[in-house]
Amino acid sequence: YSITYDNGKEFSGHEQVNKSINCKSYFAKPYHSWERGQNENANGLLRQYFPKTMSLVNVACNEVKIAVNKLNSRPRKCLGFKTPYQVFFEKTGIDARQLGVVRL
Repeated sequence: YSITYDNGKEFSGHEQVNKSINCKSYFAKPYHSWERGQNENANGLLRQYFPKTMSLVNVACNEVKIAVNKLNSRPRKCLGFKTPYQVFFEKTGIDARQLGVVRL
């Protein structure tokens, strides 16, 4: 598995993340957003709940969890019309809905 990071300073701890999840990482070239296709797609989906013009300062953590839960419960054509939750469970045996990250 691999992660393609953007070039922002917020990813300075990428080596620690890679080590903790046993993953390789790559960095996209500046101004080459197509190299981060899944990231750009996820950003677009999240914008349905948090428009680009909306300030994120006062968005509650629970609001983000609700949006993430809705997105991960939505069947996707690229996943054979399964949900991301279903595919994650099939690949890992872990029910991601039970993880603290998305607990509602």
